[in-house]
Amino acid sequence: MKISNYIIATFLILISFVSKAQDVVPISKPNVLERVSKENTSIKISEQEYIQARADYRQTNAVFLPNITASHTGIATTNPLMAFGSKLNQEILTQNDFNPALLNDPSQIENFATKLEVQQPLINLDGIYQRKAAKSKMDAMALKQERTNDYLKLEVEKAYMQLQLAYKGVDVLEKALRTALENKKLADNSFKQGYLQRADVLNVEVRVTEVQNQLQTAKSNVLNASNFLSFLMNDDAYKVYTPTDSLFVSSFEVKDKTISENRSDIKAMQLASNAYESISKSDKMAFLPRLNAFGSYELYDDQIFQANATGYTFGAQLSWDILQGSKRFGKAQKSKSEFEKSKLEYEHYVSQSNLELNKAKRALVDSENRLNLNKLAVSQSKESLRIRSNRFKEGLEKTSDLLLAETQFAQKELEYYQTIFEYNYALAYLQFLTKE
Repeated sequence: MKISNYIIATFLILISFVSKAQDVVPISKPNVLERVSKENTSIKISEQEYIQARADYRQTNAVFLPNITASHTGIATTNPLMAFGSKLNQEILTQNDFNPALLNDPSQIENFATKLEVQQPLINLDGIYQRKAAKSKMDAMALKQERTNDYLKLEVEKAYMQLQLAYKGVDVLEKALRTALENKKLADNSFKQGYLQRADVLNVEVRVTEVQNQLQTAKSNVLNASNFLSFLMNDDAYKVYTPTDSLFVSSFEVKDKTISENRSDIKAMQLASNAYESISKSDKMAFLPRLNAFGSYELYDDQIFQANATGYTFGAQLSWDILQGSKRFGKAQKSKSEFEKSKLEYEHYVSQSNLELNKAKRALVDSENRLNLNKLAVSQSKESLRIRSNRFKEGLEKTSDLLLAETQFAQKELEYYQTIFEYNYALAYLQFLTKE
């Protein structure tokens, strides 16, 4: 008996999918979360941003810690002042060196100086507030890193559910294809017996082709979902994954859930505002004087790396930049404006988060209602298809009515699983919004 062209086409599609699925790898959601936490590029970027902020904060240690430098300098000179001073530093002056002829026209003299300098800040108020700003920025970056992890967990939830949904779509359409092929076989037999017209058989064949196309699209969705998981895990192998568990309705208590000010991104916004406040105070403190201590220890000789003569200097300096044109006034005004802007941005962000929460709660209610209705619709369309299939076998049902029932049942099943995905994602997003 000649095999139908549609069965051959279906067989080729299945062979193609199997060949592509040779590298199918089972994967669980905890495994995805673990790999994402270790390998995801966005997480690594946020880690580097935190390291940069921490390095900026450590630089502000200069407000308290001394600045120490060491140098070794060698010169040769006939400059009267330099020559006399070099001999004086080397402690080799003699009575003859005060001869006016030698003072005015000295011979070349070599001088090697080793110098150790220490500068210790004592009072530097603007630097203290700059340090506070850097600390707030570092803490904000740590919270941003935490929120990035939370967001990627949500992305993993979504991507994993998309993979589950894709496989559900394949299951539904494979079942629909088997049903369509069975109906085609019945239609062919009825046509041979003269119970159906050729147009009815063609309608059944169109339905088979339609389901085959939908099935191929569903299998492409599996590949797309697998590729997105690979992207999240920073895996360039792009394997085909299969979930170890099936799509099911999640449960999560959402009553009285609110936006918490302790949520990491909101707290990070608050710390960013604190940083701008500290910068504004720092610019104001720049109008005050600074007090620094200093000291140095010198070693001199006319031979390199020798030290026949030594000396030291220490003291303190009170410095005050009284006026730098209008530069500091403009800088102080700008930093104050940035601080006020950051407060408004914080309020706007909290308000926007509450708006998102309200939308998410309504989306959850809507998806829950659709879930219940679609569940009922699946049950009803399944029963309708069963009745019409039995009547069609007995020649009591029109082909068009059977095809309509068959199409409706597959559509309602797909809608039901899509609604499960939407409901579960609404729950996950609500958790993301209300996480402390």
